[in-house]
Amino acid sequence: MALDLAFATALKRAFAQGYDLRRLRTDLMAGAVVGVVALPLSMALAIGAGVPPQHGLYTAVIAGFIVALTGGSKHQVTGPTAAFIVILAPISANYGLSGLLTAGLMAGLMLVVLGISKLGKLIQFIPHPVTTGFTAGIAGVIATLQIKDVFGLRVEHLPDGFTEKLATLWNARATASPWELSIAIGMLALLLLLPRLLPRLTRLVPAPLLALVLTSLYAAVLIPMIDPGLEIATIGSRFQTLVDGELVRGIPRRPPVLALPWGDHGLGWTELRALAPAAFAIAALGAIESLLSAVVADGMTGTKHDPDAELLALRLGNIIAPFFGGIAATGALARTATNIRSGATSPIAAAFHAVVVLLAIVLLAPLLSHIPMSALAGLLLLVAWNMSELPHFLHTARSAPRSDVVVLFTCFSLTVVFDMIVAVSVGVVLASLLFMRRMAELTNTRISSTTERGLPPHAIPAGVAVYEIAGPLFFGAAQKAIGALTNVGARSKVLVLDLEDVPVIDATGLVALESALARLRGRLVILAALSSQVAEVVERASLTKRYDNLEISDTVADALELARHRIATRAVETIPPGPKAHL
Repeated sequence: MALDLAFATALKRAFAQGYDLRRLRTDLMAGAVVGVVALPLSMALAIGAGVPPQHGLYTAVIAGFIVALTGGSKHQVTGPTAAFIVILAPISANYGLSGLLTAGLMAGLMLVVLGISKLGKLIQFIPHPVTTGFTAGIAGVIATLQIKDVFGLRVEHLPDGFTEKLATLWNARATASPWELSIAIGMLALLLLLPRLLPRLTRLVPAPLLALVLTSLYAAVLIPMIDPGLEIATIGSRFQTLVDGELVRGIPRRPPVLALPWGDHGLGWTELRALAPAAFAIAALGAIESLLSAVVADGMTGTKHDPDAELLALRLGNIIAPFFGGIAATGALARTATNIRSGATSPIAAAFHAVVVLLAIVLLAPLLSHIPMSALAGLLLLVAWNMSELPHFLHTARSAPRSDVVVLFTCFSLTVVFDMIVAVSVGVVLASLLFMRRMAELTNTRISSTTERGLPPHAIPAGVAVYEIAGPLFFGAAQKAIGALTNVGARSKVLVLDLEDVPVIDATGLVALESALARLRGRLVILAALSSQVAEVVERASLTKRYDNLEISDTVADALELARHRIATRAVETIPPGPKAHL
């Protein structure tokens, strides 16, 4: 029942508001525009990940359709994204297509586990410098991977290491083709200038499609007239697929078909174990991107998405897509924004974008095979530039605290030099350590006076000390806060520990408190003004039963009255030294 309530919430809301033919027509138009935009991007992103372009199209078709109709965001468009390239490219290089599809399936299953354990929402707590750093690093890696096709370099295999990649590309510089470079530059120029020079036309036909058509005509018609013997690398010349025993150049003219992601032979336990870290990175990054895209869509439209339903749909899409040849998918911010600007009113628009991509595979596959690789590389260069958000990166580096800047550049450098898995792991740990240090700095202690607490003069009797702790007593701050208790208590008969401003205490804080109680044997310690969480921890630990020198008071005033009574009746002097035996 709970699953049903969280399922397809955006679609249910759309129909509950009243869905008519006018809205359907608007959604179909918006979906058609997004489908045209998704077509070149899906192919380029699959090529960037190291697999034939049809697998990016299959991802847009299967995952795009499933997540749109089952998710919690009204306008979200799901498909392959640039952020995944840095994770997927090494997998395809080392384990091939079957390893890539299996990793995507594992990521979907991990998202299910995150959902069941309610850990998925913890992703939102990943610090901003971490996400900014690895996003900029991913953009740098994507741009580096495009150098080969932008210059038309003849390189058989690019190594995994960043420095090794650069060395291999530099060694192949003699094979650079000015014609291939001119196609990439022309693609970039068209992508940047067409929306400015021909805004009305690009509102009807997206700039990426116009640019691809023009650069493909330039490569297929004009260049051969000038240099007849030159061969321009295209999708058709680079990729071949065996279909029913026949070798098909470029993209097969057929819809995605059901097949096992791991192929006929499967993957062994060793391979699955090796793929697990990358699969977890895919799951985490997919959840981050999808929720971020949905939040941005909410800001653009004034709507509110259901994060639980969106993550549920993302799991479903990533589990099913690999069985149809689809790679990892998540919410695509640029396509989602295009969907909104095109007037989408419901998830039907995003679902129809998948239908448009499917129709393009079936009807236009032979034409798509003539697209130059350098044109797609130019498109990905622009994607990488937009993804880097360089002005925001530089602003963060200039204005953020020094510790955050260290995290930012650490994540950026590790993503570029190693990979995103290492970058995110180190970045989160480093950010957590810095957070602990900051929290420890927020926890302050002092010996209170009557005026600070608004108590009447002489309210603190002779021989009584009031020690105030303000801030959480957790493992980052407990030792610092409790450490001075022994010295303060040694100079008094009664120590009132004012915990009114301590919101929480953890196991480390409890151990530090118990150690202080043991050292203050023979002196009365009164815990005053406990919050509900601190009181619950103290009660569960049975501190008042285990320590004869410990009392609890609701307020500081009550604690001082108790201390005055104990001193007046000399009850303090009768407290036996040391804690009781553990009950």
